[in-house]
Amino acid sequence: MAANDDFYALLGVSKNASPDEIKKAYLRLARELHPDANPDDPTAEERFKAVNLAYETLRDPERRRQYDMFGPAGRRGSGGGGADPFGAGSPFGAGGFGDLFDAFFGGSSGGGARARTGPRKGEDAEATIVIDFAEAVFGVQHEISVRLPQTCETCLGTGARPGTTPVSCRECGGTGELRRVRQSFLGQMVTATPCHRCGGTGEEVTSPCADCRGEGRKREERSFVVDVPAGVDEGSTLRLPGRGAGGMRGGPPGDLYVHLRVRPHTVLTRSGTDLLAVVHVAMTQAALGVTVPFASLDGEEELIIPSGTQSGREIRLRSKGVPILQGRGRGDLIVSVVVDTPTDVSKEQDDLLRRLAELRGEPVAAPDAGLMSKLRGAFK
Repeated sequence: MAANDDFYALLGVSKNASPDEIKKAYLRLARELHPDANPDDPTAEERFKAVNLAYETLRDPERRRQYDMFGPAGRRGSGGGGADPFGAGSPFGAGGFGDLFDAFFGGSSGGGARARTGPRKGEDAEATIVIDFAEAVFGVQHEISVRLPQTCETCLGTGARPGTTPVSCRECGGTGELRRVRQSFLGQMVTATPCHRCGGTGEEVTSPCADCRGEGRKREERSFVVDVPAGVDEGSTLRLPGRGAGGMRGGPPGDLYVHLRVRPHTVLTRSGTDLLAVVHVAMTQAALGVTVPFASLDGEEELIIPSGTQSGREIRLRSKGVPILQGRGRGDLIVSVVVDTPTDVSKEQDDLLRRLAELRGEPVAAPDAGLMSKLRGAFK
């Protein structure tokens, strides 16, 4: 078998390749080898034809089976009189040409008239709202106002003056698209683009509506309520279907995307579904234990600080955190304890602290050591 007769090698796939793998390899090679893409390569056309012949054979299960059994001779014999690479079974025959056309132009090559594209969907829109920290945690109904193009109520979106109707577009003849035909070695190649006059609707307005000037929509401000679910966070985005701009000539509306900004809390911060906070206690409270009030989002809580608590200890209040978005349950409230060391003590308090240090056998600085150091530094 000659190298050019190894269809699998031509397409760069294994003999066990799936039909989808074979098609993807063919489309990739068709782009690379098309003569129009290689005007300075005289061999491109022959290589392009060879790739097409390989694809024609391997894309058909029966032809592929015969090729695997008998090689190229078996494939050519199966056609009863020679292989026509552009015959009914080829990618340029019954239905296959569309694969190649899509690879180059991303559209239909069809010989028949294509249906008009119809009224276009309205544009998607964006808006931003700012909510409080607690509203993000528990959810809220928030009113929002947006100014967007909406369907004109005078002409009901047709764009035509009441009593008249749109007519078939003069430019595209009502198809909604314009076609361009060019010649290649394969024959006529047809590309289609939306009609610039009618915007792809296939219709044009000869007597425009006075209110919307033929567009079929007017810019208006509308207000509605947004349901913000519990558990959202800074940067979350809500999609509201059908709340965007109205479509041209009565087309369906687009969607509205609402971005959320959350005001920070004075005490609480967030880590996933957990809420974090810090509480300060005095050295004596940490040593002896204390119960202190703490204002959580659910109301006032009592934090029990056990005796001997060290700075950095965490107290976890279960299910007092953020609800799980679109789920069940809540995170926790985690309070970190910070033990404050006194910095301004009276003579009596100093004596008591020194007595405590003496009882505990803990060495401390001599009295007035700090003051004497300052005096010595002043006379240097």
